[in-house]
Amino acid sequence: MKLAIGADHGGFDLKSEIVGLLKKIGNIEVIDFGTSGPDSVDYPDYGKKVSEAVSNGQADRGILICGTGIGMSIVANRYPRIRAALCHDHFTAKMSRQHNDANVLVMGERVIGRGVACEIVQTWLDTAFEGGRHQLRLEKIGKIGSKG
Repeated sequence: MKLAIGADHGGFDLKSEIVGLLKKIGNIEVIDFGTSGPDSVDYPDYGKKVSEAVSNGQADRGILICGTGIGMSIVANRYPRIRAALCHDHFTAKMSRQHNDANVLVMGERVIGRGVACEIVQTWLDTAFEGGRHQLRLEKIGKIGSKG
């Protein structure tokens, strides 16, 4: 699996922790779009890089981190084929995959602890999309804003 990851300064420390976790898991090629330090940057720039990579197929999934996760969620969901989910716990991570086939996980470093964040990532990676009635709902979502 190819996984794109990005964060602003508010998510830099947690991104570093998550990159380490992903490398330990193995079988995941991590594409790190930055930021590379704690200096103030604009979250839309990093949300764009990860979202474009997932939207165009350069990456299979993505993870975005900022202070609260709200800004990154807004950015990511502006892109075609992106289903970004802001998750704060194990349950929301699981449901985002099972019911929504979320392909971008968003977290807020200032909202959750590192241990919880690592559990969220592991759950999100391990949970499969159930399809069925949920697929029909995703198809409806796909038609919103389009002529189809």
